[in-house]
Order: sequence, then structure tokens, then C-alpha cells
Amino acid sequence: MEIKTVTIDNPEELNFILGQSHFIKTVEDIYEAIVNTVPGAKFGIAFCEASDVCLVRFAGTDEGLIVLARTNALNLGAGHSFIIFMRDMFPVNILNTIKQVPEVCRIFCATANPVEVIIAESALGRGILGVIDGFAAKGIEGEADIAKRKSFLRAIGYKM
Repeated sequence: MEIKTVTIDNPEELNFILGQSHFIKTVEDIYEAIVNTVPGAKFGIAFCEASDVCLVRFAGTDEGLIVLARTNALNLGAGHSFIIFMRDMFPVNILNTIKQVPEVCRIFCATANPVEVIIAESALGRGILGVIDGFAAKGIEGEADIAKRKSFLRAIGYKM
């Protein structure tokens, strides 16, 4: 078995969700979950099929995001993994909805940070062991940092 990392290609630093599911209808069910949760959602989803013809299945509402999701899914090549790229919304808007999709087994990350995916590869195929999401902590927040965090959350409408 070989352990390697695959960097998620995200040139616009868009928010995305990386997860694992278990069935070919993942693409359709996640698509429906997103459009029923966020009207007018802009997103692309791709899913690595892990049986039969083992294709990258895809859907979405934004062609550029679909292409980005397909490219990253193919680079990962990890069985039954999915990736959703989104624009003008945040993972928090859809994360619980995605978790409730019956095929979804786990979420590895929901972020706009640089991400490296830790992959195990054997003769059988590839699997995701985990992710490196962003950078290591550099310290503990101080009073100014707390004020900045609270101000940011209010500025983007998540707090009153």
C-alpha cells in the first residue's frame, strides 16, 4: 500500500465540501438536497463511482463549478468520494442537509482553505484516510482577535 497526498485544486479559494457516500444516486440526491435548501444555489458536484464502470458522475447548476468538481474528483480517484464546490454561499448553509442524504457516510471537510487529501492506494483502489485542512495553529486569540471574529460574523449576517 502507498500513502500519498492529493492537493485540492481550488484557484478561486471557493468553499467546498469533501465527503464519502455509498451509492450511484449520490449525485442526484445531493443535487436535490442543495437546490431544495438554497434557492438559486450555484454549485458543482462530482462523485467517484467505486464499482461497475468506475466513472466520475457529476451534476450542478454552474458549469465552471461542475468542471472544477469533476477535475478534483478524478484527481482524487478515491472510491465513493464526492466533492461539492459552491459560489455565493457557505458550507454552513447546506452541511446539515448534506449529512441527512441517506447515501452520505461521512464529511471529511467543509472549507475554503488549501486542502491536502491523504490517500491510501492499494492494488484494489484508493481511499481517503483524512485531510489536512489549512494551516497549523499559531497561537491563542486575544481580545482584538475576538472582536474581529465577532465583527466578521455580524458583517456576513450570521449574528445580530
